[in-house]
Parts: sequence; C-alpha cells; structure tokens
Amino acid sequence: MTEEPYRWLEAVANRREYVREQLRTGSPVFAVSLPEGILLLGVGTGRSKVFELHDRLALAGLGHPADIEKVRQAAIDAAHLEAFTRAPEDVSLRRLVSFGLSPQLKQNFEQLFTAPTLVELLIVELGNDPGQDLLANLHFDGAFQLQTGGLAVAANTPEAEAAAKTWLTQALVGQTDRAAVADLLLQAWWVLTENKSFTDKLPAEAERREGWKKAVSEKTVEAGWLNRHHTSRPRFQNCAINQI
Repeated sequence: MTEEPYRWLEAVANRREYVREQLRTGSPVFAVSLPEGILLLGVGTGRSKVFELHDRLALAGLGHPADIEKVRQAAIDAAHLEAFTRAPEDVSLRRLVSFGLSPQLKQNFEQLFTAPTLVELLIVELGNDPGQDLLANLHFDGAFQLQTGGLAVAANTPEAEAAAKTWLTQALVGQTDRAAVADLLLQAWWVLTENKSFTDKLPAEAERREGWKKAVSEKTVEAGWLNRHHTSRPRFQNCAINQI
C-alpha cells in the first residue's frame, strides 16, 4: 500500500513526458498587447489556431486540433453561462481560467485511465487600455500563469517559450505597428520551428525574414485582432497576413 503514491507520481511523470513528446511538433502561437488592441498570431496547415471566445476574450493554441476545439467550446460555454447568469461585462479571463478551464484540464490530466488533453494555450482579455490587458498561458495539466499586458508565447517546451519570450520582449521595445510586430513574431516562429538558438549564433534579421516567408508558403498564417477602440461588437477580427 505504501508504494501506491509513488506509483501514481511515476505514472503522472510518464504522462507528462508523453504529452510533451506529442506536442513536440506543435506550431507556436503568440499574443502581444499593443496600444490599439491585442494581436494573436499562429501558423498552421489549414486548421484554425486563433479564435474568438467572447466580446473581449480570444484564444490561440497549439496541439491536437480536436483537443483545441474541445477546450474552445468549453470556454465559450462557460463564458456564455457567466454572461447569462450575471452580465456580459462580468465575463473575465481570471474567472474563466481559474474556476473553469484550469480545473477541467487538471482533472483530465490526473485521471490516468483517460486520454490527456494535448494542448498549450494562450487566452487574452482586452482591457480599456494596455495596462488592463490580461494574458494567460494555460497548460495541458491545468497550470497557468497570468500577466498584465506585454507578450505571451505558447511553444512545445517551457525552454523554447522562455527563450522566445526573452528575445521578443527586447525586439518589440518601441514597436507599435501591427505589421512590424507580426514580422517579428514570425521571425521568432521560424527560429523556434527550425530549432535554432535565440542566444547562440542567432541568424541575421534578413535570414530570419527570408526564412519565415519561405516556411509559410505552403502554410496558413492566422492572425486575430482584438480592437480596443471598436465601440460595437464584435471587437475580434480575423486577419490575413497581408491585412495586418
């Protein structure tokens, strides 16, 4: 009997390793808080990676398309229920993640006889100004991190996320133009997907730009824009790369 807790911990560790391996080929997604709104961006093979959730909420994710859709639908249902039982303005990212999605993902991950949810997600909430924007990283095991404004990255490993976020945080200083920001995000996407280093011999800017343009030629670049100054609903817009 004394061995049971250790066996459970070992099983959870093996399950975590399995999920990480399944996510290894996932295509990273990004979210950036800008003066005019929040930009979300991802690159896929025709399946959507960026979604509207509710008036001021949006989601971007990597992982199994069916699992992303499952979490997306759960988020929409929770947001609509909150809006119905309380008020639309009461729908918040904090409540959605803390009391809805995170417990569900944690429970699913720890139920060892069910399939784990293969996702890494970004969920964002548009504020009245950039200082009120909220960005959340929500992980497959239910763990999450919240931050006010700035930049969020979801990649296939924590190390890749941290490296990309550090580089982009510096590269985005002073950048407010959406097209320029999207270009930097796609440069970071290319560095991540090519397994190159952000610190040791980072390719030159011209190589990074040429690299992402060539890499996305047979893929779909998907961007979502939450417009801070759009007075009517919906605030969310899907944008093609040439419309950013």
